[in-house]
Amino acid sequence: MNHHSILSIKNLSIAFEKNGITKRILHGISFDLYKNEILGVVGESGSGKSMTALSIMRLLKTPLINGEIIYNDIDINKTPSRQMESIRGHKISMIFQEPMSALNPSMRCGTQVKEILLQHHIVSPKNAKLEVIKLFESVKIPSPEQAYTKYPHELSGGQQQRVMIAMAMACKPDVLIADEPTTALDVTVQNEIIELIQDLQKETQMSVIFISHDLALVSEIAQRTLVMYKGKIVEQGPTASIFKNPQNEYTKALIAARPALDVRLKRLPTVEDVLSKTMSMETISKKIRNENHKKLYSNPPLLEVINLEKIYYSKVGVFGKQTAFKAVNNVSFKLYEGETMGLVGESGCGKSTLGKAILQLDKATSGTLFYRGKDLNKMALKTIRNLRKDIQIIFQDPFASLNPRLTVGEAIMEPMAVHKLYNDSSERAQKTKELLEKVGLEVSAFKRYPHEFSGGQRQRIGIARTIALQPKLIVCDESVSALDISVQAQVLNLLNTLKEEFGFTYIFISHDLAVVKYMADQLLIMNQGKIEEFGEADEVYANPKKEYTKRLINAIPKGL
Repeated sequence: MNHHSILSIKNLSIAFEKNGITKRILHGISFDLYKNEILGVVGESGSGKSMTALSIMRLLKTPLINGEIIYNDIDINKTPSRQMESIRGHKISMIFQEPMSALNPSMRCGTQVKEILLQHHIVSPKNAKLEVIKLFESVKIPSPEQAYTKYPHELSGGQQQRVMIAMAMACKPDVLIADEPTTALDVTVQNEIIELIQDLQKETQMSVIFISHDLALVSEIAQRTLVMYKGKIVEQGPTASIFKNPQNEYTKALIAARPALDVRLKRLPTVEDVLSKTMSMETISKKIRNENHKKLYSNPPLLEVINLEKIYYSKVGVFGKQTAFKAVNNVSFKLYEGETMGLVGESGCGKSTLGKAILQLDKATSGTLFYRGKDLNKMALKTIRNLRKDIQIIFQDPFASLNPRLTVGEAIMEPMAVHKLYNDSSERAQKTKELLEKVGLEVSAFKRYPHEFSGGQRQRIGIARTIALQPKLIVCDESVSALDISVQAQVLNLLNTLKEEFGFTYIFISHDLAVVKYMADQLLIMNQGKIEEFGEADEVYANPKKEYTKRLINAIPKGL
């Protein structure tokens, strides 16, 4: 490796002032980025990894920055803003987590990339379109000519991400910063984007800083890695040695918290467990699992789904004929009381639509749903209303389902009141406080508002609100996909503990096969509205029968 440093961070500290109180976010970090290398930066939310990236781009509006950021002998903190404009986007470029926040929704994709080329005088106006199409080809966008004239919303998430990479690559930068560029994508698409960044790096020999909270993912792309925790770098070195032989306790915790694919632990180790050395590595043996399953599946099913279809109609043009799209196509399965059924598939496979049809939020077009042996379609409205209490959902983003004007206590008591649970509001308040403690929050959360909590804490509030109704069946729709690995471990442990205590039955929907396999008894793999494969979770993972399932399994970042 060429040990010529292209970017040197020396003793960088960042603080923000709010209401006269100074809060430090970065505590004097130092590292180098060398020419022609991919450097991984791993850390969870609040570790300061995005702050570091934004300060290199000089996109932070804070006077409290100390230390040096040296790019090719230029100190970025002291550069006049005119000169910074010629560096930013031209010499140092960035890809963000959310392509839709970086792309202009009202401009065609081609025009957006063309503007950057013209702004930095990379091409003449008459060659600009050709250059953009070349860029679209290099980031492997299918039919680049068509993509040129499309608006961002007309492309899939993975393709939007490619347009953003094309924008970042337009000026052939020396340094590319990729901040969580695949968090919102399916595993298979994530895989393609990672390979794309590697190929572009090889071809252009640029230097890349690849930021993620997922250590296994970083280990697939980076030669060197630094681990950040609470604004400090706790460990740095060659990726392989950090992964195989981590020195720092926090790094060990990050590796341990991700569900392993080869053993089935009773509880996922959390960062606290590792730091306090109280890690239990107790596993669930195949024999015990088989005995549990025998018991589970000897009873009649709680829910039976027969030939379920959900068709959406769309009209093309004013006089166009209607086209039918089968989001769920002839799906049948049985779900037993006390089991966790994992439902896996990529975006657009119909898994959330199926979840909504079971919850009666978006009724199926045809097919039958039996709940405890009764046909849901033939039930009287009043019975269905009572059923609403029995079948609940935990969403991906609890913030969207919590009313920002209600305190946490009021939000949890509200459904109790609607379903007339408990005698009066003081009894409901008492129950709510017990629930908050059950999901690992302080009782003081009762009087606070949703925006005062972190993502992981809000997810716990969402869970408390869901279990407040003592449901029988809970649909978890991507309920841990937005969380850090260590918080995800805590929430998965919580869901399993609650399930044992209350006898819940879960349908666990996610695009993360590693997580679903850890949680599930049976695994149902969906692809384009149909069930592709179905069976005992460990068995499907060990011996997948279908090509599609094999592709999903191969795409999981295994970590070296």
